[in-house]
Amino acid sequence: MPELSRRRVLGAAAALAAAAGTQAVAAPAATADAPHHGSPDSSHSPAAPAAPAPFDEVYKGRRIQGRPAGGGGHHQHHGGGYAVFVDGVELHVMQNADGTWISVVSHYDPVPTPRAAARAAVDELQGARLLPFPAN
Repeated sequence: MPELSRRRVLGAAAALAAAAGTQAVAAPAATADAPHHGSPDSSHSPAAPAAPAPFDEVYKGRRIQGRPAGGGGHHQHHGGGYAVFVDGVELHVMQNADGTWISVVSHYDPVPTPRAAARAAVDELQGARLLPFPAN
């Protein structure tokens, strides 16, 4: 049996530390890949998050609303099947891969919910009217 040297002990300790670090990094990734059971519509995609709750409120004098969108089409792909309105005009929203939301008005400022996207749009509009966004 080879004699233990400081070099061998340190090498074994480094290998154990690296293995422990790999397991610590892999564990959160494994839970992130676990199926997420959200709304009944998520049967087509096991990792689909639950749909945001509907809302209807007045924010800074503007009526903002959000609700599940029906009919599929463009919103079914980008907006996750969710529609947002500011004073009755649809605000085009999109859900990012990380679960955050952006709108056509505040495109470079992701927020956690469609309600926050509507509020950010009202803040950005500074009293201006939201114009309809032409969907191609």
